[in-house]
Amino acid sequence: MQTQTRNDTRGGAVAVAAVWALAVIGAAIVLVLAFGGTDEWFGSTGPLGVYAALGVVFAASVLGALLAQLMTRRPHGFVERASVSVGGAALVLAVAAVAVAPTAFA
Repeated sequence: MQTQTRNDTRGGAVAVAAVWALAVIGAAIVLVLAFGGTDEWFGSTGPLGVYAALGVVFAASVLGALLAQLMTRRPHGFVERASVSVGGAALVLAVAAVAVAPTAFA
């Protein structure tokens, strides 16, 4: 039987990076579509509909963070790793929200 040491975080850092990558890819897709002239986002034709799309990307990142950390099967440090995953995704999407502002308020 393999014992787990207190500092054994195999897979945790990879899962954090995967969630950040998900946020970056999702934000990039929304930015490309927004600057490409997409006017309708999830049925919303208003100028702020692009933020709904960023909200969906954030929701997917949160769910991805929780699932990825559960898949590591490492209970020690779960909350810290999940928090870092979600915090990083929030930071990425905050930058994307600022970047998309010219299209939303044009």
